Amino acid sequence: MSERRIAIVGGGIAGVTAAWQLAQLGATQVTLFEASERLGGTVETVRRHGFVVEAGPDGWVSEKPWARELADELGLSDHLIGSNDAGRVTYIVQGGKLVAMPDGMRMMVPTDLETLRGSPLFSDAALQAYAGEAARASELKYAAPDQDESVAEFVRRHFGDEVLAKVGGPLLSGVFGGDVAKLSMQAVMPRFVEMERERGSLVLALTGKGSLNKGTVFTTLTTGVGTLVERMVAGLPAGWLRMSAAVSSIRRERGGWWVRSLEDGEADRERFDAVLLAVPAHVARTLLLPVQPRMAELLTMEASSAVLSALAFDREFPLPRGFGFLAPQGEGSGLLAGTFVDQKFPARVPAGGRLLRGFFGGALAETLGDRSDAEIAARTLSELRTLLGPLPEPKFAVVRRWPRSLPQYAVGHLERMDELNALARQEKGLHLLGNAYHGVGLPDIVRDAREAARLAV
Repeated sequence: MSERRIAIVGGGIAGVTAAWQLAQLGATQVTLFEASERLGGTVETVRRHGFVVEAGPDGWVSEKPWARELADELGLSDHLIGSNDAGRVTYIVQGGKLVAMPDGMRMMVPTDLETLRGSPLFSDAALQAYAGEAARASELKYAAPDQDESVAEFVRRHFGDEVLAKVGGPLLSGVFGGDVAKLSMQAVMPRFVEMERERGSLVLALTGKGSLNKGTVFTTLTTGVGTLVERMVAGLPAGWLRMSAAVSSIRRERGGWWVRSLEDGEADRERFDAVLLAVPAHVARTLLLPVQPRMAELLTMEASSAVLSALAFDREFPLPRGFGFLAPQGEGSGLLAGTFVDQKFPARVPAGGRLLRGFFGGALAETLGDRSDAEIAARTLSELRTLLGPLPEPKFAVVRRWPRSLPQYAVGHLERMDELNALARQEKGLHLLGNAYHGVGLPDIVRDAREAARLAV
């Protein structure tokens, strides 16, 4: 049993996972500080009137194993379900209408050029760009840069501006909520970088490989992703959690770490042997500035906000077949994306029900953040009616604001993280975890949190 005193700052999915892992490893002296009154961060499931409504991520990419492994260890194997891939269609808003992406697309790359023929999504020039990319394989391989570049530059080199605007930009913005002209290609799409270096042509690298997934594309839990947090919290020893306890400073002194928190209006200072910092990048930057200014500088990164609005309907109505849609900039939609939840994960609604989720991002999310839940829900319904046609009034709505929740992995991100990790190793007992470092998806966050816990004991 480890007698080291360990502090976890932040009770989002990263902090809770680290705490649970420490419990599995036999740690006995652990304190998790959470500034709010709930745990899980953006992971939250609302269960109401037979609906399972995700207020944050609704699942994870199946090909990354770490979230599923955690679910298995938590005894949730029987609750795992895959997405309804037989009906998987993604739409792009074009001219105020939903236009289906061709079958077999791997992000912005077709796995079969024949599926592009007849698609109203692309012009003849874009189709020629796709066909010509394979012919330029040697040229693209030779010209592949050693240094990092933006997603926009990468996509533009391979397929041109139209594919970037219609598919590449919306897809990456939908996942990362960021500006493709700034996002790091090496950080957010490393497999495509490897394909370019090996084959030159992405089309040739993916031809005939379909989705590259043996199972379903997405995985979730019948009872909601929030079940992960609930099950882990239930497994934590009594006395580990400090709720409504905001940490104001951390200091390394006399061979240990001193953590100052504010609870019930009173400041408290405690000594620990290790600190796991599981807070957003801008919070970590503030806490690390007195510890190591260069670490704080490396954590200076943009972060986008999101506003999510889920609308639950107690009767069915026609919907396009598929998982949902993405809206490119300039198409007039206020929504960044929308999900047809009951078609993606049918177990999410009671019989005869419908569940739609809308996402606002960028500057509009910042503006809407100050509006009431009722106003945001009404705006969501209006936007969806514009795209989908007449919709009934929802039975209820769930609205969440996630300010600065998606850190932007800008060009050069991996190099900055290498330097940051090297500096963190010099600060004995300090560990950084969360979505600002090595991946924004649930599997990546779970992987890093469990590894940080193993290193801390």
